[in-house]
Amino acid sequence: MDLTSANIPPAWHLALWLLAGGVFLGIWRRAAWRMLADRANLNVFAAAAVAVLGLWLIKAGIKPGLNFHLLGASALTLMFRPWFALLALALVLAAVTAQSGEFNAYPANLLIMGVAPVAVSWALYRLADRRLPNHLFVYIFVNAFFGPALAVSAVGLASTGFVAAAGAYSLDYLLADYLPFYLLIAWSEAFATGMVMTILVVYRPEWVATFDDRRYLHGK
Repeated sequence: MDLTSANIPPAWHLALWLLAGGVFLGIWRRAAWRMLADRANLNVFAAAAVAVLGLWLIKAGIKPGLNFHLLGASALTLMFRPWFALLALALVLAAVTAQSGEFNAYPANLLIMGVAPVAVSWALYRLADRRLPNHLFVYIFVNAFFGPALAVSAVGLASTGFVAAAGAYSLDYLLADYLPFYLLIAWSEAFATGMVMTILVVYRPEWVATFDDRRYLHGK
């Protein structure tokens, strides 16, 4: 995670920026912007983005571009659905990038740390929503615990493959000394997200767009 410009071949920059532009176009066209017209919703969205920014600033690394930190992507996806989750992560990444000055790494980081975990989290939510019983335990365990672990694992695989393909580090080194750390990060992400989402659906269910009391609690 947190790739640096030096990790990315210059020949890849244009393609990566075009892909990132496609993400922003999707956000612009698909996000339900009327949600943010409500000041309460805007405040919750801004607070969630700031909280995730705090998570991203608490990180550790082994070599340049090989950093580790909690993502918060699954929690954002469950709270705001995918397009606003991507918007929040894009804003968080913009703040981190402004601090580091690694502007050419922005699109790759957005795709790996934004699109990948949000896509995995949303796909799992949709699958569970269609195939599993509507029950609070299922929602928390599958979407808020297993989902974040799977999302972080996807980020680990994506970043490992990207860095290896870019030639920044050897695949053998990444498999031995980088990818295994994602098992620890995945557990931490799952525990933290599960705890936060449990508190939210109990005390502030109106802040979680994918949760409905009538479906998950009434009559259970």
